[in-house]
Amino acid sequence: MERTRDPIGADLLRVIIAIFLPPVGVLLQVGFGKHFWINLILTLFGYIPGIIHALYIILRD
Repeated sequence: MERTRDPIGADLLRVIIAIFLPPVGVLLQVGFGKHFWINLILTLFGYIPGIIHALYIILRD
């Protein structure tokens, strides 16, 4: 499935949310899929890995 490009402001808002609550940023981007659960586990094991994964999911093309 090809992702349609959101306006830059929407991505910026998701990035800001991902810095404070990484699973919420991923949830807004992809919903309750495997990436959400991976991010939740990464965030529980360490806040920084959760942020990195969230930013990867949000900013990938």
